[in-house]
Amino acid sequence: MTSLPSRTGVAAGDDQIAHAVTHERGALKRTLKLRHLVFIGLAYMAPLAVFDMFGIVADETGGHVPLAYLMVMVAVLFTAFSYSRMVRFFPIAGSAYTYAKEAINAHLGFLVGWAATLDYLLLPMINAILSGIYMGAVFPEVPFWVWVLLTVGICTALNLVGVKLAASMNVLLVSIQLVVAVVFVVLTIVNIVNGANGAEFTARPFISSDIQVAAIAAGAAILALSFLGFDAVSTLAEEAEKPERDIPRAIFIIIGVAGAFFITVTYVMQVLFPDVTQLGDIVGASPEIAKYIGGAAFQAIFVGGYMMAVLGCGITQQMSAARLLYAMGRDGALPKRLFGGVNERTGVPVVNVLIVAAIALTALFVDLDQAASMINFGAFIAFTFVNLSVIFVFFRFLKRRSAGAWLGFVLVPAVGVVINIWLWLSLDTVSMIIGGIWLAAGLVYLVVKTRGFRAAAPDLTGPINIGMYE
Repeated sequence: MTSLPSRTGVAAGDDQIAHAVTHERGALKRTLKLRHLVFIGLAYMAPLAVFDMFGIVADETGGHVPLAYLMVMVAVLFTAFSYSRMVRFFPIAGSAYTYAKEAINAHLGFLVGWAATLDYLLLPMINAILSGIYMGAVFPEVPFWVWVLLTVGICTALNLVGVKLAASMNVLLVSIQLVVAVVFVVLTIVNIVNGANGAEFTARPFISSDIQVAAIAAGAAILALSFLGFDAVSTLAEEAEKPERDIPRAIFIIIGVAGAFFITVTYVMQVLFPDVTQLGDIVGASPEIAKYIGGAAFQAIFVGGYMMAVLGCGITQQMSAARLLYAMGRDGALPKRLFGGVNERTGVPVVNVLIVAAIALTALFVDLDQAASMINFGAFIAFTFVNLSVIFVFFRFLKRRSAGAWLGFVLVPAVGVVINIWLWLSLDTVSMIIGGIWLAAGLVYLVVKTRGFRAAAPDLTGPINIGMYE
C-alpha cells in the first residue's frame, strides 16, 4: 500500500507537488506529447457513439437530446477539473481507483475499482446489441440473435488467436467514422434547408416550454456512455512527456471537442425529427434517419462504417476486459488459478476471453438503454470518487488553505459530486439493482479477502513505489 507524504511535506501550490513513479518491473518511457494524448482519448471514445442512443434519449427527453448532452458535458467537465487536480498529485498511471485508494482509503479504493470494472465487462455486451440493431435495419429479415452471435463469435475468435490491432488500423477506423459522421451531418442540413419533414432551425432542442428536468437528467444519465473514455489518458501519465501539464489539457480538449461534436450532430438530427415517434424504430432511429436523408445507398455506407467501428471496438474491448481479469488474477486480486493463466503458445488468457464472451452474450436478453445504464452505474461511482478524492487531498495533505484552494479543492469538486450522484440516481431501477448486486459481491469478496479489513486491500494495479523528483 502507498500513501502521500505527510502534511508537512506538501504545499498548496500545485506546481510544487510532483511524484515520480517507477514500477518494480521497469519504468515506462515518456514519449507522448499533447497531440498524441488527445488523439488517443478521442479514438477511445469512438465518434460514431453519438448515434447509439439518439432515438431512446429523444423519446425520453421529449426531443431535447442536445440539452441532455449539454447537461452531461457539464457534469463531465466538473469531474475533468478534479482529474486535472489529482494528476498533479499523482502523475502516475492513474484512475479513479488509484485516486480513491491514495487520497481516501485503500479498501474503499478497491470497491471503486470493482464498480468501474463492471464497465469493462459490459462494454462488449453493448457492442453486440448495437451490431444487432444496425444490421437489423439493413437486413430486417435476419433475426437479432444472429448478429449478436456473429459479432461475439468473430471478436472472440480473433482474440483467441492473439490478434493485435495496430495503431494505424485504429487511425483508419476513427477516420472512417469521422467521414461518415460528417457526411451524415451535411446530408441532414441539406434536408433541413430544403424543408424536409417541415423542419427548420430553431432553439427548441435546447429550450422549450415543455422541458421536464427529471426527463433531461434521465437522458443525460444514459448519454454519459458517450463520454466514457475521456479519462483514459490519465492512465498514460507515466508515458506522457509532461504529465502535470499535458494530461489535464488533453482531458479538457477531448471533452470540448467530443462535446461540441455530439451536440452538433444531435442538434441537426433533432431539428429534422423533433418527434422520433414518427420513425418506425426508436431504438434504431439513426440508421432509419440515414436512409431518410441519403437513401438506401447511404444507409448501407452508414451501417458499413458503423460495423467497422463495432468490430474494431469489440475486439479491443474484449481484449481489454480479458487482460484486466488476467492482471487481477495474476496479482492476487482475483483467484489466480482461474484468472491468472495464459495459453503457452499464443500468450492469450483464454479462460478470461471466454468469460467476457459469455457476458457479452447477455446482449440477447438486455435492452440498449438498460445496458447503457448498467455501464454508467460504475462510471458515475468512479466520477463521484474522483471528485471526493480532491476534497480529501485538501483536508488531509494541504497545509496552506487559501480562498483559491477552498474554491478549487472543495467547492468545485463538491458540485461535481452532487451532479454525478444526481445522474447516478436517475438510472433505471433494474440497473441500480444489478449494479448494487455487483457492488455487494465486491464488498463480500473484500471482507473475506482482507479477513474483515484487517489485511491490506487487493491491489488492482500492481505494486507501485512513489518518490519525489524535481
